[in-house]
Parts: sequence; structure tokens; C-alpha cells
Amino acid sequence: MLIGVISDTHGLLRPEALAALAGVEHILHAGDVGNPAILEMLEEIAPMTAIRGNVDTAGECALLPSTEAVMLGGKLFYLVHAIEDLDISPTAAGVSVVVYGHSHQAKVEQRGSVLYLNPGSAGPRRFQLAVTLALVTVTAKCVETRIEQLL
Repeated sequence: MLIGVISDTHGLLRPEALAALAGVEHILHAGDVGNPAILEMLEEIAPMTAIRGNVDTAGECALLPSTEAVMLGGKLFYLVHAIEDLDISPTAAGVSVVVYGHSHQAKVEQRGSVLYLNPGSAGPRRFQLAVTLALVTVTAKCVETRIEQLL
């Protein structure tokens, strides 16, 4: 199963992000959506699970949950916008992948049996960081992650 992971769009969904997500079977948005139209555009590509971030304080985006768990390809994914707000023990909960955003820095880190994934920021460039998202391939045996640089 191919999963697209995006975060921190801050109201901007770049054509490069849409192209990178073409063909995915599910999309995870780890918050700071910034504009509900982004969710509609992503849902045209594939089913989507999204949470709110710290900029999603008004309108439809404010109604998104602050965390979410979703089973994809037989693996449990847990979404939280800022890793500091992680409110569960991923290992105890049987989580395979923790998806988070907020820092705008892409990061992939294995901690024991849990993969921690920050796809970076796909929205406006900030702090001179790369504009990125992630593609995750789930098989029966493993979870493979690839960070895609958009700009």
C-alpha cells in the first residue's frame, strides 16, 4: 500500500505536492492545513485522514481532531501535530508509525518497534528549510519511507 504523508501546508497546496501524491492509496495530513479547500483537493486524489494543527483555530479546519489513529495496510498509524503533544505510549497502543509535523523539518527515526515520521512542510517555505512530503510503502513485512523534496 502506498500512502502519501503531508503536513504544514499553511493554506498552500503546491502543484508539485499534487504530482508527488498522484497514485497514492491514502493520504495523511498531520495538521496546519490552513484552508479547508486543501482537504477537498487531497480527497480528490485518495481517501484522507487529517488532524488540526496550531494554525487551524477557526472555520472547518478547527473542527478536525487533534489526534487520529488509522489502520492502513495492516499497520496502525497515529497522527499528532507536534511530537511534544504525543498523548499515548505508541508501543503499548500497538502503533507502528507516529506521524507528526509542526517543526517543518523532515525526519524519519526508528525507536524500537515504532517509526516516527515527520514529512516536513509542503506549504510556504520557512526557515530556509526544504519543502517536502513523504511517501510510505507498507507491505506485510515492513514500512518503507521516502522523503520527497518538492522544491
